[in-house]
Amino acid sequence: MRYLPHTAEDAAAMLETVGVREIDGLFASIPEGCRFTGRLDLPEAFSEWELERRMAELADRMAISPEYLLFLGAGSYDHHIPATVSSLAGRSEFVTSYTPYQPEMLQGTLQGIYEYQTLTARLLGMEVATASHYDGATALAEALLMAVRITRRKKVALSRAVHPHYRQVVRTYFAPTGYELLEIPCLETGLTDLDRIGECGDLAAIAVQSPNFFGCIENLQVAADRTHACGALLVACFTEALAFGLLKSPGSQGADIVAGEGQSMGIPRAFGGPALGMLASRKQHMRSLPGRLVGKTTDRDGKRGFVLTLATREQHIRREKATSNICSNNSLNALTAAMYMASLGGTGIRELAALNHDKAEYLKDRLREAGCTIRFAAPTFNEFVVGLPGGFEAGHRRLLDRKIVAGLPLGPYYPELADCGLICVTETCSRQEMDRLVREVIP
Repeated sequence: MRYLPHTAEDAAAMLETVGVREIDGLFASIPEGCRFTGRLDLPEAFSEWELERRMAELADRMAISPEYLLFLGAGSYDHHIPATVSSLAGRSEFVTSYTPYQPEMLQGTLQGIYEYQTLTARLLGMEVATASHYDGATALAEALLMAVRITRRKKVALSRAVHPHYRQVVRTYFAPTGYELLEIPCLETGLTDLDRIGECGDLAAIAVQSPNFFGCIENLQVAADRTHACGALLVACFTEALAFGLLKSPGSQGADIVAGEGQSMGIPRAFGGPALGMLASRKQHMRSLPGRLVGKTTDRDGKRGFVLTLATREQHIRREKATSNICSNNSLNALTAAMYMASLGGTGIRELAALNHDKAEYLKDRLREAGCTIRFAAPTFNEFVVGLPGGFEAGHRRLLDRKIVAGLPLGPYYPELADCGLICVTETCSRQEMDRLVREVIP
């Protein structure tokens, strides 16, 4: 049982035991300039009813569905979630607070992870998948570090059409390593300038997102051919996993490693989280994958069983040989994604992807007819870049007053697209809602 001090004497005795005289001594390793020494500006404690009122006030500041019409994607997508997902994912056979080190106790958890790995590998066209990572951005950073380990080269390149937040996370990961990061520009079509790949030099990997941040579908086969000609690995990334119900899988187009976001697989948006980092690769790179791999075996009685096959965390192997400390995401989010993929099946995912694509094309055509500018001519999946009459920022604010969130203004991320925004449509948008956006878009 964990011991908690009840008196000042107890606290002093505990501090003496660990060798410090006062509580601040526990934080001596933190630079003084990084410590907060003032008093937190917090209100007095609320009663239960006051707290509920305060929470309602905070909630009123948020633009949420169904009160607001949401056409915002940009890496987090609104999808219907079958009731089977929450029902199955919450069963005690699968959910436990314990990590799966004792297979005789945790067959449900291990089987859930195994099924997730299998379904993910099939969806992405790869041979092996991990379970799993914090989000798509960290999965991409881990994939690029993995490529550095495999090739022993110290330079990687990312397309400028990769999600801006993902690129920032990669820069954060790479900042202390000394590895070099290059950026490949985009063409006027909204696609990556793949001709520039050969100019990048001695690369470990090139990261290309498809559908990219603008919703445009990249030619991953061409990207793979040109990347391999340089002796580098192609890391294909994504923010919308459902796209591969309609598009060719990255693995079938020559990708060596695939990383991206699996939030669309049964995980609600919930004001920004949680997320699911999906990561898969060719079998030959299996031992460079971070995270866990679960395998299927038989026990001494010949019965099927599941075991933790590979775990490259620092607590399992020598610290200097560890590839990552990430693992806990698989306890619920990967399980939820597996339940979602199993509930829809291959046919259901394909039909849902087609529905998302068709709805976005319908809205794109209607906005074009209304006088809006569709910035890029390249094929898109379920989101696209649009310019509104009078400028996107002004139109976005005006529509927000009418309880319509008309996508994401792109100016803060791409100054050359300051007059444009990224609009997303999923199966949750009805034709009536899309028609209302078109009616309201013209001042």
